[in-house]
Amino acid sequence: MIKLKTPEEIELMRESALVVSRTLGMLASEIKPGVTALYLDKLAEDFIREQGAEPGFLGMYDFPNTLNMSPNAQVVHGIPNAEPLKEGDIISVDCGALKNGYYGDHAYTFPVGEIAEETKKLLKVTKESLYLGIAQFKAGNRVGDVAYAIQNYCESHGYGVVRELVGHGLGKKLHEGPEMPNYGKRGRGKQFKEGLVVAIEPMINMGTRRIKQLKDGWTILTADGQPSAHFEHNVAIVNGKPELLSTYQYIYEALGIESDEEDQFHQKKLVL
Repeated sequence: MIKLKTPEEIELMRESALVVSRTLGMLASEIKPGVTALYLDKLAEDFIREQGAEPGFLGMYDFPNTLNMSPNAQVVHGIPNAEPLKEGDIISVDCGALKNGYYGDHAYTFPVGEIAEETKKLLKVTKESLYLGIAQFKAGNRVGDVAYAIQNYCESHGYGVVRELVGHGLGKKLHEGPEMPNYGKRGRGKQFKEGLVVAIEPMINMGTRRIKQLKDGWTILTADGQPSAHFEHNVAIVNGKPELLSTYQYIYEALGIESDEEDQFHQKKLVL
């Protein structure tokens, strides 16, 4: 069910999203060779609670942890474990938080030390496709406009766009309508209206778009064992235009990266 949000609700949702943004920023400087996903998961749980929020994923659908941590060929929904990260790995960190009755939910794929050039390109293109999709998230457009922008860009680079997993509406529930696939045709699907809040999240594979699931019932992998990248933002339609509620600026601050990629999606100055 699609539930449009009032301006007041959108500001509460921004608070929830920024809990996640700050958490990902805190983790950014901790992700390095030798560190385990379980260690990072505990850091994240404590940090979310310190911000007056609750971990959004912990216990939901019986998920056992605070973070979805999906390294290398894992696409999404990886369960944190005690295996140390290695130089050259990548890891998608998907985090959720519940504050003031609303969810924040977004993700970033981190390099672990130095990674291969072809993997750097996969991360770069996937993140760029996210912003191309966000640019199409405006009043009057449709789900297919966002989906096509992401699919067309990623497939033009020879990558596989996962079909079985999609973005979603966001609010008092973690998953609301509409579904936000990363593939589709322009002009098709639900029409966007003022006050809609969604999570847009391209999941892009270096090789085949096909996936498989581990017996743990959670972890999704690429069918060919090649790497997968995942980036996700929370976005609202405000004054007919896309307004980012989440930010990667905490990550960039921690890693010493300068970027203006988000500027066009903030109608008022973001205060970190």
